[in-house]
Amino acid sequence: MNYNLKHNVILIGFMGCGKTSVGERLAKRLSYHFQDTDHIIEQKVGDTIRNLFSQQGEEYFRTLETNTLLALKSTLTHTVLSTGGGLPLKAQNAKILKELGYVVFLKASKETTIKRLKDDTTRPLLAGDDLEDKVDRLLSLRTPFYEKAAHKIVATDGKTFEEIMDYIMEAYLKQIS
Repeated sequence: MNYNLKHNVILIGFMGCGKTSVGERLAKRLSYHFQDTDHIIEQKVGDTIRNLFSQQGEEYFRTLETNTLLALKSTLTHTVLSTGGGLPLKAQNAKILKELGYVVFLKASKETTIKRLKDDTTRPLLAGDDLEDKVDRLLSLRTPFYEKAAHKIVATDGKTFEEIMDYIMEAYLKQIS
């Protein structure tokens, strides 16, 4: 399998599921690099995701995500990569993710997600009123895409970072050995 050759772990999932927090810790545990697609894009274009959404639109941002993945195909190795929540929704992106590494879907419940995001004002798709309805709608739409794109699904509700990393490590190490 391709992810054996590159030794990368790719974290996907909804906003607030812990991709960055788990990813940074997992990278340290594996002695891998850590990268985040949103941060790569912000550095490349010199603007925030929020501004890109409001000024250029979601479609423009999604194209940047795809271009970022394509650029990473030839260079990404021994890395834990955290992705934007909408990135795996495009079939092309989901395919590239599996080529880049071992894809893990960090799955959090609607209740956990709302609790984590209730005071977060940085997420363009959740701006405005009725956070619960937006989270419910987006989770319902996105979850099947995440599940299809993943090699492994890890439920994160009620688990510590250590427990989540243990689940990922166990599955990942079986794949690369």
